[in-house]
Amino acid sequence: MRFTGYRRLALGTRLALGLGVLALVVFAVVGTVMAGRMEAYLAAKLDEQVGRSQQDLEKEIHRTGKLTKNVYGWFAAVYRVEGGRATLEPSSVQPDPELPADPSELAEVAAATTGSEPVFRTEYLKGHGTYRLRGCPLGNGQVLVSAAPMNDITTTVRQLVLVEVATFLLALVALVVAGRAVLRRGLQPLSDMAKTARAITSHDLTDSARLPVRAAGGNGGVEVEELRTAFNTMLEHIDTSLAARTAAEQRLRRFVADASHELRTPLTSIRGYADLFRYAAANAPEEREAHLEKLRSEAARMSVLLDDLLLLARLDSAEAETPVRPEDDDLARLVRDSADAFGAARPDHPLTVTAPGSLPLRFDPMRLRQVVDNLLTNAATHTPAGTAVSVSVGVEGRFAVIRVTDSGPGIPAEDQPRIFDRFYRVDDSRTRGSGGSGLGLAVVHSLVAAHGGTITVDSHPGSTTFTIRIPR
Repeated sequence: MRFTGYRRLALGTRLALGLGVLALVVFAVVGTVMAGRMEAYLAAKLDEQVGRSQQDLEKEIHRTGKLTKNVYGWFAAVYRVEGGRATLEPSSVQPDPELPADPSELAEVAAATTGSEPVFRTEYLKGHGTYRLRGCPLGNGQVLVSAAPMNDITTTVRQLVLVEVATFLLALVALVVAGRAVLRRGLQPLSDMAKTARAITSHDLTDSARLPVRAAGGNGGVEVEELRTAFNTMLEHIDTSLAARTAAEQRLRRFVADASHELRTPLTSIRGYADLFRYAAANAPEEREAHLEKLRSEAARMSVLLDDLLLLARLDSAEAETPVRPEDDDLARLVRDSADAFGAARPDHPLTVTAPGSLPLRFDPMRLRQVVDNLLTNAATHTPAGTAVSVSVGVEGRFAVIRVTDSGPGIPAEDQPRIFDRFYRVDDSRTRGSGGSGLGLAVVHSLVAAHGGTITVDSHPGSTTFTIRIPR
């Protein structure tokens, strides 16, 4: 709960506060190091000053046998050290000022000065404050002890700390304020992208396949530019998905409308012939067989249409249940069998077959035979009698290729991109009167795609070629 308010802050404010906290830590470390170094430097200088003072006092003691001068505010005394105990020599105490009321710290320093090197200590002298003590051996068991006050060092360091705190606080405030402004400017592209996202949410995507907005701008640095590019790429992907969805919905609507229309025609005919059959049964028995044959014809036509629709539906849902059952077979033999059946059924269309002795391939014989039959039937249905038709099969690189060609009037260029759409007809040739439902080529396209292949059409007056390529 305690972080709820912080999490509600804007990202720029949170970054600025985080930067301020980091700067505060850095300032604290830098200030501590600076104050410590300054204190150590001043202490070293004081040690040097005490050392020089003791050199002068040592000369005075050797010359007069006692202390006659000292630095103002300092303490100095000579101790005799015997058996680890330091005894003050009264004759050598500098009279002004006198020693502190409790000179035990000076005596301890004198007792600790047992070698030839001076001894330094920092002690608190009761009633006087913190002093820097230095014990210097004089020889003959005597030790000179001087005590210099450290008040000046403490005052200097305290003032330095105050200056540092004030300076760092001002710098911290300036850093947070300036950083907030800089971060706000730097994060402006993110705000723009957020506005773009809000604009997208307010846009009606129900009937539109395109998003009207994009994240624009060219500032913000490399990272923001990468984010903007990724954002726009995502929008492009959404655009593509929406376009595909819209196209699929439009195709579905058209498919349902066309299917309903196609089914309505044979159903209407069946209903009409059924009424005629009932009438003939009562009034003209000799016409019953003719009406019954019409009923069978319309039922067969509707059955073929329903079979095509069912096959297309199964091909559309191939992920759940594929209607293709591939097996190893001879593609050349399949093409020859289809050509033989076409020649027997369509003797008015001269047929030329070009096929090798055998072409082993893995495919669904029944479905691929349906593809070739549909293409040959399509060539015969939409060309006048006497039009030459040819079918060939061979190998081109990694593909087995089947070509079905006729020398008919051709397909108009504007109709060729939609020739494989369901229920699509070329007005001049694909009519119900000629028996076309507009599903034959759609079935061919879907079956070839189910085999992992492709089908293309190349048509101009005097020649139409359908080319099927199936991976070997």
